[in-house]
Amino acid sequence: MRLYLINPSNPFVSIVNVKESRWNRYRVWKPLSLMVLAGLTPPEWEIAIVDENLGAPNYEAMPRPDLVGITAFTAQANRAYEVATLFRNLGIPVVMGGIHATMCLDEAMQRVDSVVTGEAEGIWPQVLEDARHGRLKRWYDGGLAEMNDVPLARHDLLATGYIFGAIQTTRGCPLNCSFCSVTVFNGARYRQRPIPDVVREFQLIHEKHVLVVDDNLIGTRPEHIARAKDLFRAMAQTNLRKEWVAQATINFADDEELLALAAKAGCRGVFIGFESPAPEGLLELGKKFNLLKGRDFRASVRRIQRHNIKVVGSFIIGLDIDEPGIGKHIAEVASQYGVDNLNVLFLTPLPGTRLWNQMTSAGHIALDTFPADWKYYTLTFPVARYKYFSPDSIIEEMISCDRNFYSMSRILRRVWSNLWQYRKPMITLVGNLSYRSNLRLHCKAYADFKRYLGNRHNCVKES
Repeated sequence: MRLYLINPSNPFVSIVNVKESRWNRYRVWKPLSLMVLAGLTPPEWEIAIVDENLGAPNYEAMPRPDLVGITAFTAQANRAYEVATLFRNLGIPVVMGGIHATMCLDEAMQRVDSVVTGEAEGIWPQVLEDARHGRLKRWYDGGLAEMNDVPLARHDLLATGYIFGAIQTTRGCPLNCSFCSVTVFNGARYRQRPIPDVVREFQLIHEKHVLVVDDNLIGTRPEHIARAKDLFRAMAQTNLRKEWVAQATINFADDEELLALAAKAGCRGVFIGFESPAPEGLLELGKKFNLLKGRDFRASVRRIQRHNIKVVGSFIIGLDIDEPGIGKHIAEVASQYGVDNLNVLFLTPLPGTRLWNQMTSAGHIALDTFPADWKYYTLTFPVARYKYFSPDSIIEEMISCDRNFYSMSRILRRVWSNLWQYRKPMITLVGNLSYRSNLRLHCKAYADFKRYLGNRHNCVKES
């Protein structure tokens, strides 16, 4: 029996084209969920994982599979359906899972033979058994997996072509921010994999650099922090010789022992969601965790950086409180915080989120021709109707933000600061120049997007 597990191309990766700059390879990461499913697949199945972000193959020239499994984030959904149609036309059954299929079950069921909702670990063996006997059900619900049942991912099936390996150590998030679907998909309970399993899997990863894909590596409660410390101790004692980056909340900066252990275990960078420079914006997004009284974000960032850990700050543009000039303001605030890199996203209503429900009820979903419009739901295009901005004006805010933060004068100041503090200035320089070089690609993508909006508007008028 032959199984293909396919990760459809992601429009975001096409924007930061790897061919344009070799540094953009740092923005392409492995489809970990498919490697986990491969780890659950019995040996009688011959498995191939196809990651279209490295290039889409000629499927018709490949050996004919007995079953195809496809995963997709929302922005990949359109391409996922194209791939599914290709194989179904050849008489090959297609199973689709992942967060988009879970949140848009009816849509997915119209386009594939079977859908797996939720986390697949608990149901995947049954799916394969049913497929082997020609009795696939239309819908399987995996619910929430037991973390002890998460297998070691098959990193050997995608051994080349990546800068970063990938691993997951926890699932779930209690914060339930309005724009995020993690709590809906993975639950509010913070669940941890056994530490020995995590260490063993780290040892299986070929790449020196690793992306820890947890939505919040350290959690929010004292027992979560204690577990993170135990994990970091075990990683350091094993001497993994890996350098890794992760996502965390700002409380990462509150515990010097935690920071020291993370650095000793190989942490070299952390992605932190600041989301808005204003308390009112944090309340609008439901990000109350960042509203801790007396929090000094600049001091928090400095504490992290003193352990030679880079900080990437993330913000969102398009909130109801955001007014003209927000782009430049975010760039200035991020510079005041002292983050090493800045990642700014458009407020995007993803299916399953409270924001989706709010914007749908208010009629604020601008791009709503589905599934065709899903390709713009990358968080890098303004797909909604915003209180104070037209599509053109909010794009200009984004461009202003990027050009301000990644101006040569600001880049040189950050590099000098790194040099002064003995914090690997070349990494900061290369990372900042990579972002700056992609501004041209972003502007081209925005121009194409505006043309699409114009053509779409003309079609509506003609009809």
